[in-house]
Amino acid sequence: MSAEPTHPVAGRTAFITGASRGIGAAAAYELAGRGAKVVLAARTTADCEAHAAAIREAGGQALAVSCDVGDHESVKAALAAARDAFGPITILVNNAGILDPIGRIDDVAADDWAKVIEINVLGVYYCARETLSDMRNAQGGTIINLSSGAANSALEGWSHYCTSKAAVKMFTMALHKELASEGIRAIGLSPGTVATKMQVDIKASGINPVSQLDPAVHIPAEWAGKAIAWMCTPHADAHLGTDISLRLPEIRAAVGVPTEWP
Repeated sequence: MSAEPTHPVAGRTAFITGASRGIGAAAAYELAGRGAKVVLAARTTADCEAHAAAIREAGGQALAVSCDVGDHESVKAALAAARDAFGPITILVNNAGILDPIGRIDDVAADDWAKVIEINVLGVYYCARETLSDMRNAQGGTIINLSSGAANSALEGWSHYCTSKAAVKMFTMALHKELASEGIRAIGLSPGTVATKMQVDIKASGINPVSQLDPAVHIPAEWAGKAIAWMCTPHADAHLGTDISLRLPEIRAAVGVPTEWP
């Protein structure tokens, strides 16, 4: 792994939720390749362990930790383990999120609906809240929240997910309003449709237009990983407090990925 010692993330500790696969894993590889110490967090750690081992074998620094973002105590324990290994956390990537079960409002059990809110909203809050002291002590840090076009548009069968992503978008705005003066950067990423397991589940549901998309239109998770690394730099400062869309050609050009796909 050829690290970039002059990249803004070099030497910093990044805590990435939902890092067992997809965007979270891609972000871990990208940040590690740029010199960050990465902590891959997920409820089950087998895949995170494999990714961490691959990063270490390539010369990077990586740790896998168990973390249920919907459980405040689990979040605190995972962050403590991360600090013990690599020191203060000054990059947080709130990537963990679920959409399952997909279904109309009265077809999804109340507990299942609430579980989506617990993970997608409370998980983001818990992780952000518990890293603020690290970032304040370091006089700065970056919080990246994974958003979605669903934050702005209601979709059939996704009432829980759309509600959660709208909440996360507002939380990013609130973080920026309260913390920007302390050098803490909050920014959201709306990556568009990405070739992950979530898209497989969406396709299988057959509900709403997203399920009808040709899988060929979904971008690689690596593009989102590159976007996350870019968002940790001053080049993204014009977008602080907002969601940026990886669908936009100008954002793709800035990130360094193809402007047209497929």
